[in-house]
Amino acid sequence: MSDLATLEQTILGEIAAAGDEAALEAVRVAALGKKGSISALLATLGKMSPDERKVQGAAINQAKDKVTEALAGRRDVLKAAALDARLASETVDVTLPTREATAEAGRLHPLSQVFEEVNTIFADMGFAIAEGPDIETDDYNFTKLNFPVGHPAREMHDTFFFPAKEDGSRMLLRTHTSPVQVRTMLTQKPPIRVICPGRTYRIDSDATHTPQFHQVEGLVIDKSSHLGHLKWILHEFCKAFFEVDHINMRFRPSFFPFTEPSLEVDIQCRRDKGEIRFGEGEDWLEILGCGMVHPNVLRACNLDPDVYQGFAWGMGIDRIAMLKYGMHDLRQLFDSDVRWLAHYGFKPLELPTLAGGLSS
Repeated sequence: MSDLATLEQTILGEIAAAGDEAALEAVRVAALGKKGSISALLATLGKMSPDERKVQGAAINQAKDKVTEALAGRRDVLKAAALDARLASETVDVTLPTREATAEAGRLHPLSQVFEEVNTIFADMGFAIAEGPDIETDDYNFTKLNFPVGHPAREMHDTFFFPAKEDGSRMLLRTHTSPVQVRTMLTQKPPIRVICPGRTYRIDSDATHTPQFHQVEGLVIDKSSHLGHLKWILHEFCKAFFEVDHINMRFRPSFFPFTEPSLEVDIQCRRDKGEIRFGEGEDWLEILGCGMVHPNVLRACNLDPDVYQGFAWGMGIDRIAMLKYGMHDLRQLFDSDVRWLAHYGFKPLELPTLAGGLSS
């Protein structure tokens, strides 16, 4: 009996010393498992006389009950301690703001936004969108657009040319989206009303120029279009894009190989403390070039200039994006800085509409 009492006290001490549920389970197995110390004592009862079995059985079962009760009590204590530790380590501060939804976390790049704004405005005027390849032929990029041989734009220091082919011809990265106008006139019969947005490439790099940039050009070809129509289209576009009720415009004579007459367009603005506001003030800002399509371009595209005439214009997407949203360095548009994008970017689900606002 003294050995049983000693065993009981030893097991109870191990139970009390168990630091976690794994250690407690090890004590239980050592005492009450199939090969446990108390289980071994119970197995000896069959070899005892009835009188010994009566006395020893009661004592052993009493020790087993005490151990079982102690195990249950210690298990409850350990579970409560583990729960307290978990609550302390996984506390949620409900006073913090909720995390932004995944659909709201991303930001649309300003250039993508401005592409959508431009397309929305001209689509409302009835223009279709025309696209073409970034890699062009010299014929489509220069010759059919009335660029003479020896023009500076046809030189290596201005244009990205590919190595010459066996016949001496060279492909190039388009310097403007005007080749899309050529392709449209060669494949569609007038009347033609398209805009041509896309990437363009020139060897130039500073705070206001990058080797790769974006343009949108417009083309109208029919039998009666004139500069009055062109002026109205550009006036309505600038009002809608800069989201002002009225804006004055100034047309200045200029020169482009593919238009005659050619015009530079300035818009009314006010410069104040580093900001530019449109539709007010007495300053002027050049924004785009335009003109009537040159008869040589019409002939090169198999259109009779005695029957058809039209006008075209072009502007830099990057430039008008910078003007509208107050960006000062063109290179930041391509730096892939997430902080910059978080400031200037747009929520992807807020699509621009003329009714709801382009940049709301």
